[in-house]
Amino acid sequence: MPIASLDEIRSRFGSEIGISDWIVIDQGRINAFADATEDHQFIHVDEGTAKQTPFGGTIAHGFLSLSLLSRMAADVMLVPDTIKMGVNYGFDRVRFLAPVKSGKRVRGRFVLDAADEKAPGQLLTRHTVTVEIEDEDKPALTAVWLGLLFI
Repeated sequence: MPIASLDEIRSRFGSEIGISDWIVIDQGRINAFADATEDHQFIHVDEGTAKQTPFGGTIAHGFLSLSLLSRMAADVMLVPDTIKMGVNYGFDRVRFLAPVKSGKRVRGRFVLDAADEKAPGQLLTRHTVTVEIEDEDKPALTAVWLGLLFI
C-alpha cells in the first residue's frame, strides 16, 4: 500500500486515488471460493448447466468479487506513515451490478471519500470502490467501504 502523510491523505478527499492491477477470475478461483463458502450453486460450478442460462457459462460469486477488494486495495489505498494496523470496518453500501464470467479480469477503482478521527489514534476511512470487468461496460459492483486505521 502506498504510504502518505495524514495531510496528503486529507488533501485527496473526493479524488480517485488509483486503479488496482487486473485480477483473473478463472474457474479454479471460482471453485475454490465455492468450496470455502460452501456455495456450490450451479451457475458458479457446473459449466455444462450454466451454459444453458442467460449468462452462457459459469459466473463468479458476487461475494468473491467483493472479497478481492483487500487485494485490490493493496495496490492503491493510501495509508498513513504512522500506521500500526488497519482492519475492515464494514460497508455503507454494496451493489452487485453485473456478473463476472469465468475467465474475465477485474480491477478496482478507488475514490477516497473521507478519513475522520473516530477516537484518539483511530482513523475511519471511507472509499467508494468500483470493480470493473475488462471489456465490459457495466461494473461488477460498487461499494462504499469503511476501514479503521490505528495510527
